[in-house]
Amino acid sequence: MTENRTSRNAGTATGWVLGAATVATGLIAGAFYVFACAVMPGLARSDDRVFVEVMRNINDVIQNPVFFLSFLGAVVLSAVSAWQARGRPYRGWVWAGLAAYALAFLVTVAFNIPLNDDLARTADVGVARERFEDAWVGWNVVRAVLSTVAVGCLGRGLVLYGGYQRGPAKSSPSGV
Repeated sequence: MTENRTSRNAGTATGWVLGAATVATGLIAGAFYVFACAVMPGLARSDDRVFVEVMRNINDVIQNPVFFLSFLGAVVLSAVSAWQARGRPYRGWVWAGLAAYALAFLVTVAFNIPLNDDLARTADVGVARERFEDAWVGWNVVRAVLSTVAVGCLGRGLVLYGGYQRGPAKSSPSGV
């Protein structure tokens, strides 16, 4: 009643994908967290012109290959990892991580990005800030929490994956 050892060893790529999903999701969770804890509270102290100018600049420069690799990679790698985990005891954690990050991704696409686009188009900086700040900060907190939950779930899945790969503990013939 032993599992085929080859199927366990074939999981090396599975572990790398799950690890990469966890890291990518952690990077994005960290970015959202830093915005919630430091960037937006710091900008809140600025006048309207500075606030809008800095946010417009951030929205321009964040659109780069490194950020997109993590932002899109987190959802793709989590989805691949969830598929690879099918039938495995740690699969629930990976699926929960995928679901939480997918929600954070959707919040970004449905709320934060349209707010960014509106900020870029609005000429009056006072009006732009009024329409943007509270809504964007609120949705950023939502996606920060969701992506942090995703990291926790993926991390738990990674720990359980490691235990699954090791298999049941065996004692040596001498009992040591």
